[in-house]
Amino acid sequence: MTRWADAVPEHQDSTPCPMCCPQPMLEPVELRVIDSEEGVRDALARLLAALGPLGLGIEERGLVELVLAEALNNIIEHAYPAEGPVGTIRVLLRLCCRGLHVRIIDDGVPMPGGRVPPGLPQDVSVGVAGLPEGGFGWFLIRDLAKDVAYRRLAGRNQLDLRLAVALPRNH
Repeated sequence: MTRWADAVPEHQDSTPCPMCCPQPMLEPVELRVIDSEEGVRDALARLLAALGPLGLGIEERGLVELVLAEALNNIIEHAYPAEGPVGTIRVLLRLCCRGLHVRIIDDGVPMPGGRVPPGLPQDVSVGVAGLPEGGFGWFLIRDLAKDVAYRRLAGRNQLDLRLAVALPRNH
């Protein structure tokens, strides 16, 4: 199992956060991928329940839910081919003074080019019939999350990001 200390990306400025980073972290939630909308909904409900003690407001809760839904759906849709076996997605959460650090690990195929897609905004000036079916997920993730980073380690995908929620009032 991944240790909590290994589950936190470094701060952008590479300085430790002595105020709260050594503090106890949230319990990890391990999810079994079920290639369906119901599976993702169940996973999101469990993740949000695990965050209950943080007392997130409706906007913060919505931010967490949206980013995690996009990331999990991308994994199910792209990392696990339809003809392949169902895999495990592990989501590790850690609260710090800079927000909620999220690490998502899966056994699926690597991201194309070994990096996170650019997440460019889609052209929405076209009529409804001309709107693309997808392509909004990485734009939303990159826009709403901070410190988004991807790497492939030991045959697994690892996505790290930080959500600016549950911040101390004086921060």
